[in-house]
Amino acid sequence: MSNNRIICVKDGKIRMDLSFSFFWHQVLASPALLITVILTLCVIFVNGWTDAPNAIATCVSTRSMDVDLAIIMAAVCNFAGVLVMTLINSTVAMTITNMVNFGGDNSLALIALCAALFAIVVWAVLAWYFGIPTSESHALIAGLSGAAIAMQGGIQGINGDEWIKVIYGLGLSTVLGFVMGFATCKLVSILCRGMDRRRTDGFFRIAQIGGAAAMAFMHGAQDGQKFLGVLLLGICLAGGSDSAAGVDLPIWMMLLCSVVMGVGTSVGGKKIIKSVGMDMVKLEKYQGFSADLAGAFCLLLSSVFGIPVSTTHTKTTAIMGVGAVKRLSAINFQVVKEMLLTWVLTFPGCGAIGFLMAKLFMVVFQ
Repeated sequence: MSNNRIICVKDGKIRMDLSFSFFWHQVLASPALLITVILTLCVIFVNGWTDAPNAIATCVSTRSMDVDLAIIMAAVCNFAGVLVMTLINSTVAMTITNMVNFGGDNSLALIALCAALFAIVVWAVLAWYFGIPTSESHALIAGLSGAAIAMQGGIQGINGDEWIKVIYGLGLSTVLGFVMGFATCKLVSILCRGMDRRRTDGFFRIAQIGGAAAMAFMHGAQDGQKFLGVLLLGICLAGGSDSAAGVDLPIWMMLLCSVVMGVGTSVGGKKIIKSVGMDMVKLEKYQGFSADLAGAFCLLLSSVFGIPVSTTHTKTTAIMGVGAVKRLSAINFQVVKEMLLTWVLTFPGCGAIGFLMAKLFMVVFQ
């Protein structure tokens, strides 16, 4: 590794130079890094486009907020979530960064990373086109894993200690999302029993706007960190390091990801809002507030412990829990079935695309 790619700090550890000026120099000097950065930003943009609307779906479906204003609010809160939460706790980003091992050849590893990102973009756009709220988080993990397996010729490309957190995240977002949604809605129903419905509707309209803002903030905190981890891994590979362990995320990188995710949120999302907020369960304002509060709490808990979870998965199960308070038949299980099928298919589907793209890219660009 050449000396112009690293700096030494007081504790004797060797650290990457992650200043924006050096990053720009790397991008201009390395076509592979340039493609990696473009694809990563595309994935972040698509995530803001397809996943971020889940945060405001219930707020729009209960008519607490106009859809265009809600999208603007989500964009701003996504921006704040990425920036603030990463400054406080960046463990989710580090989990993603250390989840896979592309091997010792950094040039090939960068090609494999490009292939994984390309697979994620393809999968996400297809899901958006069909109006299905697939999880970009699951697609990211699957694409990276598929590419790593292709590079290493087996599962030795997967870091089991980090990957197990994905399994924890699936359980947490499913079980805790549903339970918290049910418990929050039940508590609100008990506390508001006998109150004037018109007065409580006015309160919950405002409260739900706050809940949607919290969901959007935590979406940025969770998903923004995941893609920051990927961008950081690409920069480290281009800089001659096969790992991003111990590297601190620079402010300019947080700002860049925040802005791109915010722009993605502002230009799309109405299809996803309809699927999550309107088709699955018909919600009233207090129910929408309960779902937002439950989902935001689950995402906060996951972020604190560095567990990468799907914001789509979490919000959807929270809505199901809210719907179950009144009666199970209030849930449109056909819509739930379609969503579950998509989640089930994401890991093998996007993983297979990542695997094939990595093999193809290595043949074409090696």
